[in-house]
Order: sequence, then structure tokens, then C-alpha cells
Amino acid sequence: MDEFKRIKMSLFLVLLLQSTAAVTGQEDFLTVRVGEEVTLPCSGVRDDQGGCNRTGWLVTNSGCTTVELVALGEIVEEARAESDRLRVTENCSLVIKNVTEEDVGRYFWRQFRSGRDEGALVHLSVVTMTEHQNNDEVTLRCSVKASVRCRHTVKWLFGSRDVDEYQEDMKTSKSHYEASVTFLTSRVDYRSGFRLFTCEVTEYKGEVLLFPFSTPSSGLLRLIVVSVGLATLIMIVVAVNIWTRFKEEKTQMEEISVRYDVDDGTVN
Repeated sequence: MDEFKRIKMSLFLVLLLQSTAAVTGQEDFLTVRVGEEVTLPCSGVRDDQGGCNRTGWLVTNSGCTTVELVALGEIVEEARAESDRLRVTENCSLVIKNVTEEDVGRYFWRQFRSGRDEGALVHLSVVTMTEHQNNDEVTLRCSVKASVRCRHTVKWLFGSRDVDEYQEDMKTSKSHYEASVTFLTSRVDYRSGFRLFTCEVTEYKGEVLLFPFSTPSSGLLRLIVVSVGLATLIMIVVAVNIWTRFKEEKTQMEEISVRYDVDDGTVN
């Protein structure tokens, strides 16, 4: 049974590969940040098709290598290593969790039906943000890794204004796929100012996307700071509680001592 299923999926892959060259019509362009979840739409699904057992997904990555991800509506064996990140929805869309730069590419879905078939491309691009600090100088970088045909422009905003308007306080550089801004912490509040930086990405078709600055490391740092702060607060509360109990016990001991002295006829 397993061998029959393997042969069936292999034949399905052959049909899928042969039909990629004939794809015309709809193309979707998606840009997401590293670590996010993205749903690649399968727009050809019909209410009466009865599941995704005629649906396949392929991806051609930035290295021009084509990899099969889904055949007959199921994650293929070769993609099982990524099965915790991949999922096929009820409408045959492909969900990718915890997106990485390696996920960049041209995704192709195809549905085979009696007498006709449909397919389309989904271009996935990924935004990465980094932070580098050298003494009191900080550099923020925003870059886009895109599929072959996509073209993006990238720039930084501070608040709602282009960082180029702050030339006295910030140095900038940019290309089609990357933009950086460098500043001194004495000029921009290191703690609160970062929240005002936003990476503006303009996609191939002109859609503008805004990505407020954040990095996994900065999120981890905030978690550590909060954890340390909470631990310190707990220690303070415990110390105050111990000190209060000590004072109460000391007072009680003094009162007992006084009562004993009174009973003996002597009061200190």
C-alpha cells in the first residue's frame, strides 16, 4: 500500500513539474518578517472539489532549486523535516510558520481536474532586521531577500518621517534591498527611541508595507530585563516580609520579658 502511494505521488510530481511551464494568469506577491507566519493562497479551490487530494505545491528557491512540498494534498516525505512548520489548510493554501530567509522563493500550486487544470505562482520575500552597537553608536539594518523577479525599495522612517530629514543626528545608506541608519545613543533615546523606527518596504507592484523595528534578540533582552526585575521585586517583598516578622517576634519577646520582670517584682 505504501509503495502504491509512493508511485502515485511520484507520478503526480511528474505531472506537476511538466505543468509549471504552462502557468499563466494570477501571481501573488507576499512579504513578511523573519519569524512570522504566512499563508500562501490557493485561489483555485472550489467548494465542490471535495478536499485537496488533487493539489500540489512546489517551490523554486533563491538558488534555483525546485523542491516538492505537497502532493495529493499532503506534505511529502522529503519535506517531513519541516513538517512542524508546514500545513495545508482546508482550502488547500500552504501555511509556513516561523518564516526564515531560506523560505524565500517562487511557490507554485497546481490543481488537476478532469479535462482541465489550474495553477498560479506565489512570490514570497522575507524582511530581516538587525541591530549592532559599538560603544554609544548604534546601527539598525533592514534588508529584504526576494524571489528572482521581485524588486523592492527599502528605507527607514523615524516616527512618520524619512530618516533623511534628520541628517544632523543620523547617517543613512540604502540600496534596492537594504537600508541602514546609524546614530548616537546620546542623540536618540536608546530605550524609547527604537520604537519610533520603522522599516518601509515598497513591493514589486507598489504596495507599501511598514515593519516597526524589532529583533528576536531585543525581544529576548526585554524578556531577561523583565524577568530580572520581577525576581528583584520578589526578593524585596520576601526581605520586607522577613524583616516585619522579625520585628513582630522581637516586640513579642520584649513584652514577655517585661511581664516576667513584673511578676518577679522588678521592672527594667
